[in-house]
Amino acid sequence: MALLRLCGYRGLSMRDLEPYLRGEKQGKVVGITFDDGFLNNLQHALPVLLKQGFTATCYGVSSMLGASNSWDQHLGIPQKPLMTDVDWRTWSGAGMDVGSHTRTHVALTKISREEAAAQIADSKHELEAAVQCEVRHFCYPYGWYAPEHRDMVIAAGYASATTTQRGRVQVGDDVYSLRRIMVARATHLGLFAAKVMTRYEDKRA
Repeated sequence: MALLRLCGYRGLSMRDLEPYLRGEKQGKVVGITFDDGFLNNLQHALPVLLKQGFTATCYGVSSMLGASNSWDQHLGIPQKPLMTDVDWRTWSGAGMDVGSHTRTHVALTKISREEAAAQIADSKHELEAAVQCEVRHFCYPYGWYAPEHRDMVIAAGYASATTTQRGRVQVGDDVYSLRRIMVARATHLGLFAAKVMTRYEDKRA
């Protein structure tokens, strides 16, 4: 985050990125997103974001606030605590954005149309009630979606949806199938700079 700021970039939540996506503003900006709503986002990411004057969006699983990532359990992935409703209000109160990641982190392509529509729409309403803020942005769990799920996101009133497809976003891209850059634990600083500031990720889109 310090490198981004040093190089003249602003880190923005999806909410703050909206006018750039629409082409109404221009500048060196980077959208920052976190999936799932882990407590460590609040504990470790929030202080860094605030120090740099950045904002970010965290996508929450609305029916599992205060629980853990049980959807990963069958894969042997360690369980980690998710933010409670109080934690989410702290996140939002600090100027950060709250997005939706469905009610139960379900793979939308593996459930019925009716179930998918409920997962997408109900998660928005549940998060808005719990956190007491507007929820405008959606993230497809696992990055899996079909054209009808994109339509459901629009019908539910979201302003954007993010995927796991690699690449940087350009003005004019479909805002309901936005690409992202994966930054993992093993991403060293040089690779991070290449991913964000060069065409490194674009060639892999």
